[in-house]
Amino acid sequence: MANEYYVGYNKIHKLVKSLAEEITASGFTPDVIVAIGSGGFIPARIMKTYINRPIFTVGISYYGVDQQHFSYPKKIQWIDETRQQLEGQRVLLIDEVDDTRVTLSYCIGELLNHKPEEIAVAVLQNKRKVKGAQFPPEIKLYFAGEEIDDLWIKYPWDALEIDEHLLMCGKKEIEV
Repeated sequence: MANEYYVGYNKIHKLVKSLAEEITASGFTPDVIVAIGSGGFIPARIMKTYINRPIFTVGISYYGVDQQHFSYPKKIQWIDETRQQLEGQRVLLIDEVDDTRVTLSYCIGELLNHKPEEIAVAVLQNKRKVKGAQFPPEIKLYFAGEEIDDLWIKYPWDALEIDEHLLMCGKKEIEV
């Protein structure tokens, strides 16, 4: 489909490396990484390779099984037991895409309850579109690996057939 954007693991790795370099150059040094699941899990793990910090995960759902979004995000998993580990810390929040910004804003609001020193946000892709929410004024650092049009992004971790996904990414089939 013309309204789909396929992204392969190699591109994701390179985007995360670039993000890590940009974050480091900004002077922001996170104490912890918080990954929004499930899309932020893999980018957060790759980020750990470049910025070696502990990873905490949160589960937030804004889309149902039919790919229609709910009226508001819902917590599936949260990190209340680590409150002491976030208080006064610099947090790098990672997700795969900034689409409507509702999930990111919701998560930031919840993280602010843990009284971190600072929160920076990093995403692989930012969709150029009107957002359904804004970041609170506490968010001063925002990093996007790339700016894209409002397309449906097809990530490799969602692929049922990875070889087909690689072909759609425009890559040659790789024999293992």
